[in-house]
Amino acid sequence: MFIFASIMCDFNKNAQFMENLRLKLPIGIQTFETIRREGYVYVDKTRFLVGLIEKGQIYFLARPRRFGKSLAISTFDALFSGKKELFNGLYAEDFVNRPDFKPNPVIWLDMSKTNTIHGMDGIEKSIVKQVRDIADFHDVTLSNSNTSGNLLDDLIVRTAQKYNDKVVILLDEYDKPYTDFVNDPVMADEIRKLLRNFYVQIKSNDRRIRFTFITGVSKFTKMGVFSTMNTPLDISMMPEYGEICGYTEEEIIRYFPDYMEETANYMEISTDELIKRMRDFYNGFSFDRYAKTRLYNPYSTLSFFAEKAWDNYWIDSGGTKMIADYLKNRHLTVEQFRNMPIPRDIAKNPGEIDTAPPYSFLYQSGYLTLRPGANNGLALDYPNTEVLQAMSKMLIQNMVGESGYISYYNLLTNALVDKNAEKLIQVFNRLLARIPYDDYALAMKQDVMFEDFKFPAQEWLYRTAILSMALGCGVNVSAEVHSSFGRSDLAIAYSGVTWVIEIKVAYGDVDTAVKAEEAYRQIEEKNYAKLYPDAICIGLAINDSKRQIAHWKTAEALHVIK
Repeated sequence: MFIFASIMCDFNKNAQFMENLRLKLPIGIQTFETIRREGYVYVDKTRFLVGLIEKGQIYFLARPRRFGKSLAISTFDALFSGKKELFNGLYAEDFVNRPDFKPNPVIWLDMSKTNTIHGMDGIEKSIVKQVRDIADFHDVTLSNSNTSGNLLDDLIVRTAQKYNDKVVILLDEYDKPYTDFVNDPVMADEIRKLLRNFYVQIKSNDRRIRFTFITGVSKFTKMGVFSTMNTPLDISMMPEYGEICGYTEEEIIRYFPDYMEETANYMEISTDELIKRMRDFYNGFSFDRYAKTRLYNPYSTLSFFAEKAWDNYWIDSGGTKMIADYLKNRHLTVEQFRNMPIPRDIAKNPGEIDTAPPYSFLYQSGYLTLRPGANNGLALDYPNTEVLQAMSKMLIQNMVGESGYISYYNLLTNALVDKNAEKLIQVFNRLLARIPYDDYALAMKQDVMFEDFKFPAQEWLYRTAILSMALGCGVNVSAEVHSSFGRSDLAIAYSGVTWVIEIKVAYGDVDTAVKAEEAYRQIEEKNYAKLYPDAICIGLAINDSKRQIAHWKTAEALHVIK
């Protein structure tokens, strides 16, 4: 069953309508007018925008990239520009048709357009060009200054004078020039100074501005936006705006029933099973202070319906090198960020991106999301399988390189398909041999707490390396799987078979054969495999001085690595 809808096609001819055309997927389209005029699906978020206009004057919204911030900005632009026909059938239709509704001139600054590859001079020139382009659009003349701040002041003053009315400021991705240099603190500081001098013009022209809406990755206080203008109301964690960007599951079911049915038929499953699998793979982003909302990333959702494949669309759509370098430079692992408790004030004010702790940076960038925590607090975790797998893949590629990753993928999946435990152990040992010495040195300095259980540092490092490899290769793997008597280290499920693995580390002169027997005995005594019929159980013993698996035990025998 396909959606048949009335699609606006020619608003210059008394808003004539075409019927019986299937709405298209707006993949990569962030312009509200294009979506509405050219027959794309639009998930109606205008109730949130109308509410903001009616309640206040200056707002800030933080969301990760590709979450619909720019579409919200574009929708504000259409609202204030008085393009009433675009809102037919939407929540905002009544608002734009009120007798007292009056358009305002819009100054839309998109800082994602800033050219950051030619140094500070290039950044300044690209901002100057954008300001002059907006002036040309409004047919106003600016001074001969080459300073971006002076020109923005000119633009606001002269646009307000021309229209004899207050202007609307839409500032999209205000922090993009800054976040491009998260791994270069010196350059980031120079950009911060430039942007501070640019944004201060908004405060100095407050009497000429009707409404201001600012978006970015996070609210960086040192950036200068919030210290050099009237303080905006930060709606980023307000529960009533938790769904302003992104798709809820209810919205996907409501707006994409034809694509759901088509995809389910292609995969030969029911639509109920499809949404269940989508919920695990793509749902789970949460931004409100109580961590109650659950959202799908729009880009991943639309790409999934288009390609009908379980892939890592959002994380692969940009910024992967930056985040990979960030993880590599700080020797970070995947598992240390699972269900991590954080204070509520850190979630609301996460700090500066260049000095914030890693969990804060990953939260601000969208790779971690909010979850309800203990004692009415908050915790951080990966939002879904897509992000967890992609992060794991990046960590493994950091260790073994792109070609090495392909080799490990083939070796791992072949061993699992063949149910060959010996080959599996060989893959694990090849991986452990590639862990950088620095990571071992760092791990030896601290133990790790996971759900109130204290892991010896090296044991945690070995386990998380194996876990990350499996996850990064798209294998279904769980850590610390609970049973009635305890928790197993790893449960790997692939090709219809589950492998239950317990890891022990032999330090100093401890016999690895004894440790392998101990690990296997723990699996049996604590019924770790009871959850999985016909599971393959393995007890691993790692020689810490050699950083290799030396013995491993199965139901059949104790094995030694020669």
